Amino acid sequence: MPVLHLKARPNARQNQLLVAADGTVTVRLHAPAQDGKANTCLLAYMAEVFGVSKSSLTLLSGHTAPFKKVEIGGISEQEFRAALGRFSR
Repeated sequence: MPVLHLKARPNARQNQLLVAADGTVTVRLHAPAQDGKANTCLLAYMAEVFGVSKSSLTLLSGHTAPFKKVEIGGISEQEFRAALGRFSR
């Protein structure tokens, strides 16, 4: 299963996934970073981006930090790369 390393930035105007030229991934989240709201929003948004159910996603690390690891089940490495490619700058 692919694992996505990303930086979460809460309190954005809208949810947005950004992939820089060097491959770093930043996710801007509409939700605030309190009481797990940003993590819940992150997993829901990632499920939408990758076309999988929320239950297919696991937050491996970074529960209270901006740098996170999210395991994405239900898709191949090729599908994972293709989905990220749609958000590359």
